[in-house]
Amino acid sequence: MLISKIHLPRRTVLKAIGATVGLPLLDAMIPAGTALAQTAAAARPCMSFIYFPHGAVMDQWTPATEGVGLELAPILAPLSPYRKQLTVVSGLENKSASAPPVHALTPATWLSCTAPKVGAQPYAGVTIDQVVAARLRGDTRFDSIQVATEAQGGEGSTDPTYGDVYARTISFRDPSTPLSMEHDPRKVFAQLFAQDLFTRRGSVLDLVRDDAAALSRKLGSRDRAALDDYLANVRSIERRVQSYLPPTSTLRSQHAGEAPTAFDERMRLMFDLIALAYEANLTRVASFMMAAEVSDQSYDFVGIPESFHALSHHGNSPAKLERLAKVQTYNTGLFAKFVSKLAATRDGDGSLLDHSLVVYGSNMSDSNLHDHSGLPVALLGGACGNLLGDRHVRCPEHTPLANLHVALLNKVGVPTTAFGDSTEALRAL
Repeated sequence: MLISKIHLPRRTVLKAIGATVGLPLLDAMIPAGTALAQTAAAARPCMSFIYFPHGAVMDQWTPATEGVGLELAPILAPLSPYRKQLTVVSGLENKSASAPPVHALTPATWLSCTAPKVGAQPYAGVTIDQVVAARLRGDTRFDSIQVATEAQGGEGSTDPTYGDVYARTISFRDPSTPLSMEHDPRKVFAQLFAQDLFTRRGSVLDLVRDDAAALSRKLGSRDRAALDDYLANVRSIERRVQSYLPPTSTLRSQHAGEAPTAFDERMRLMFDLIALAYEANLTRVASFMMAAEVSDQSYDFVGIPESFHALSHHGNSPAKLERLAKVQTYNTGLFAKFVSKLAATRDGDGSLLDHSLVVYGSNMSDSNLHDHSGLPVALLGGACGNLLGDRHVRCPEHTPLANLHVALLNKVGVPTTAFGDSTEALRAL
């Protein structure tokens, strides 16, 4: 039996003028003697949509065997510790992304499976993340969050007819409302904690110190330890955010000898901020563009000096394919660290990973061909017991990607029979 001095609502926050700090799930939020399903610890799904551009080297992505018992290829090998909650889906196609201009339309069609309309104003399909966000809204501060690591892509991510809006986001709230992907981790942190990091010195925790101390005195020992660990994690991430300097910052010249902020640190911060938002019950839905469409970013921190996009036009060169696969494996490694945080974070009767459904993939397969069939898709998490893992599901070729989206919506409690250009729900899940 859980014994607590107080009962806290799940939406309890530490609050002061200029800051609001959400809390992790504590024993004090779970009334003793009450069925878990009727408490704040009731299993509720989180959904993450993690997008990477420029496809994958498919023979280094696709598992060697089908059915139960994954044999992971090199690009997915970093996810090996979580294979029991990993499902790889092959054979999917997104026809809505296949018409030119390729890069200018690819991101925004990944989660909508609807071709944008030609015209001066954006008009595409509502995306699956926003369908889920509308259903799960109610007890979180944000319906969803959208983040990225780059503000915009290079040449080819915009088009005279369609502009650049479809290349800069993977989320549409409704057909005419694209959502901005925030690429500055300082702004994401400030959004989550309602604090202005740009004008205020010190820590957000300084502002809520008295509130935190008052709460801690009322908690049991396990909750006090959990609160201390959580606040320490908030402060650790905050320090990293505070030390972050945007690539265009004029402050760089004032820091002699200081190395530029690494691209990989921006990716790490965004993953950590998403995980923190889930832990603090700030949102249950997040989407993340790990790199911009037509990204000119180099991965010299792993020994790859070429820009990501240039390398993606590999021309079937074995050397280029090897380097491209190295970049993609590195991205999966960072993603795996995010998965590990979900697995380590308590959420009711399990972990955040147990209750999550994470979609990791791209809207392109062979980047040299700009191919939108045979897409790389990996699903992580238990979806509150609704998704089995350790499987490679191979669909018939040219199965609509939207069939997967229909199945995923049903897995998280959003009854759906049709979405985008679907023909039916993907039954193999």
